[in-house]
Amino acid sequence: MKNNIQIAIDGPASAGKSTVAKILAKKNSFIYCDTGAMYRALTLSALENNVNLDSEEELLSLLNKLTISFNHQEDGQHVFVNNEDVTLAIRNNTVTNSVSKVSAYKSIREEMVIRQQKIAESNSIVMDGRDIGTVVLPNADLKIFLIASVVERAERRYKENISKGIETDFDELKKEIADRDHYDSTRKNSPLVQAEDAILVDTSGLNIGEVVLKIENLIQSQI
Repeated sequence: MKNNIQIAIDGPASAGKSTVAKILAKKNSFIYCDTGAMYRALTLSALENNVNLDSEEELLSLLNKLTISFNHQEDGQHVFVNNEDVTLAIRNNTVTNSVSKVSAYKSIREEMVIRQQKIAESNSIVMDGRDIGTVVLPNADLKIFLIASVVERAERRYKENISKGIETDFDELKKEIADRDHYDSTRKNSPLVQAEDAILVDTSGLNIGEVVLKIENLIQSQI
């Protein structure tokens, strides 16, 4: 296997990207970069600092003051903003419902892409998001596009939220996911789209272990 392997995993909200990417990174001793967490970190900081989410300029100014970093701990990967652990805070519903707007701005995406590419420069990496295979790592060694039905994705997110003690209405969650799909796939800057050379993996009806095995087989055969 070659040095500095890049694996790009894209797909809609709650398709299982982050969970699968974390497992793959750990099993192969790769770095894991959760690009969605980076946008969530900015969104959380904006909400906490009363920054206008309709102002691209204000958001970019805020981002330029933030250091977003990842650290592996016993219970998994933690996310830090200026050395403050925001791992749980970035998953709250207010952040979830606002992150698509924040991540749609061109200048925000450009700055985040620079940061993400820097992380990938000197490490074998598994990176997941919406535009990894198309924009961030266009020359990735393996590109995966994960999908699943809206209902199944809503069920996954619902169970995840309940296990974390986050009160959630299932029907509302289903609507939010469908709305986010539409927003992410129709936005002007780096819309959610399958890269031409990405392999489509439908996770509907599969458990995480089965999805990981499927992708591991692809790593062995493609790289």
